[in-house]
Amino acid sequence: MATHSKHSPECWVKTMDKGEENAAGEEKALTLRENGRSGCVSILSVLETEYVIKNIQWMTGENFTVERGQQQIEEAISMWQVHESWRHWSEFLHEEDLEYSKRHHYRVCWSIPTRRKPIPQATASVYFVIEISKVKPATSPVEVFFTLESSRLIHR
Repeated sequence: MATHSKHSPECWVKTMDKGEENAAGEEKALTLRENGRSGCVSILSVLETEYVIKNIQWMTGENFTVERGQQQIEEAISMWQVHESWRHWSEFLHEEDLEYSKRHHYRVCWSIPTRRKPIPQATASVYFVIEISKVKPATSPVEVFFTLESSRLIHR
């Protein structure tokens, strides 16, 4: 089932499963850009009013490892349509053990290094959480959430 999440006044994010992706028509471009007015980085700037985020087949709880989680995050963000000048790196932050689940926190940091300025003046981070249920069967897929820096909206 597709869900819509409003993340800014001018654009919508729609998540789709594999069947809906195949049925979807034209995809919209996702770009990361630097906001010239305030000097801060706007992580999602959608060229059209709606952008379809493709989903991947996430691993099950029994197959989870910290390294595999990071690989799957890399696989998921490789489907994002970002301008080739943007570079990123990812890291595992920490594990959170809750009563009914275990959460693994990751960060993906984006920047645009150049020859003249190899150390970027601005970066943008996306924070991922991979949650493994302690009550669902181990063969259930993990739950994945992400937030953009300085945003409280949680994407699923």
